[in-house]
Formats: sequence, C-alpha cells, structure tokens
Amino acid sequence: MHGAIRSNRRSGCPVSVALDGLGDRWSLLIVRDLMVRGYRAFREFEQSGEGISTNILADRLRKLEGQGIISREADANDARRVNYRLTRKGIDLAPVLLELLIWSARHEQTGTPCAAIEQMASHRQALLAEVRRRWRERDPRPLQVDGRWVWPS
Repeated sequence: MHGAIRSNRRSGCPVSVALDGLGDRWSLLIVRDLMVRGYRAFREFEQSGEGISTNILADRLRKLEGQGIISREADANDARRVNYRLTRKGIDLAPVLLELLIWSARHEQTGTPCAAIEQMASHRQALLAEVRRRWRERDPRPLQVDGRWVWPS
C-alpha cells in the first residue's frame, strides 16, 4: 500500500497516517497489553488498570482488527470466548513501543526505575527478539528477558 492515499486521511505523511490508526488514547495500550502482558481476552484488557470502558474497548478492538493490527480467534477451550492476537503488522509495532517507553521514561516522571529503562535501552535488540519469539510461539506469559527484565506497564 505504499504511495496510495485514502481520501479520508488528512495527508499522506506517514506520521499522520500512523496517527489516524493509532493516535487515540487506547489503541497502543491494547497493543502493549497483547505484546507485553500476554493479554488475549476482552476481560483482561478491561481489567488492565487503565480504566477503559467496555464500549470504548470493544470499539478499539474492532478498529485495530479492521486495520489488520490484531486478529480474533475462538478460544480452544471455550468456543464462546474470543481471544485476540497481534498480526505481523501488529508485532512490527514492538520497536515503536520500546522507543516510546524509553523516550517517555527519560523525559517524564514515570513509575519505571531509571536503571530498568537504561537496561532496556542498552539491550534493545535482545528485548525485541524476545518479543518476536513470544509472538511466534504464542507464548502468553508476561515479558521477561533472561529471567530478569519485566517490561513495565
């Protein structure tokens, strides 16, 4: 889809296009929860501690699915339950989320210790490799690298 500009976009600027899809208050947090916390079910997102209402959550999940960032699949143990999963397009947001986390923690007051941020910054490739491995292997556990790092929320 390189080069094609859809008529409902402000412009063809890649940053503007990305913000059209991910620039709301909740979408990247849902992606974070899928990628880092191992969340898959609606209830897990709802109880993430971010305070998202059910109607907004349902809307954002539909929006992310429509953009090809997540997919839905029936739960193997309960066909009535739906699980969400990042697509290849969605997992490709891992470097963006990592850089956003590092940038924010370096320039704003957050709940993440400075040492943890610097460790993530100096081991970016190992951290991203672990995120991709977990995605490929459908490993739902919260993110850790070498049993030491836990990506903060």
